[in-house]
Amino acid sequence: QVELVDSGGGSVQAGGSLRLSCEASGYDHSNYCMGWFRKLPGKGREGVAAIDSYGSTSYGDAVKGRFTISKDNTKNILYLQMNGLQPEDTAMYYCASKTNCMGWPDELRYSYWGQGIQVTVSS
Repeated sequence: QVELVDSGGGSVQAGGSLRLSCEASGYDHSNYCMGWFRKLPGKGREGVAAIDSYGSTSYGDAVKGRFTISKDNTKNILYLQMNGLQPEDTAMYYCASKTNCMGWPDELRYSYWGQGIQVTVSS
């Protein structure tokens, strides 16, 4: 049974940093596209970043230069290092998985999802 478990969220002041983790079980996530999404208050989910099976990364425009996606294939864990956090980054963050990273920002293409973790940034 495939399971993705998000962790590492919390509250931080503007300019601060957080690192999110997504632990995968039930399959080897190194062969898949892994992504991070977020749901802002009153809006739909948006793609934050993705990493493919080769380690190539993609980022949404809102987080480029501030967030870094990475993975530890030995531990089957996906990470999102978030630096320079701003109040507009406040959202529920989710990790997700699909077979490849073509069209990565499209949430409908993802098969598996974490439960979500709240990130709150205060000004």
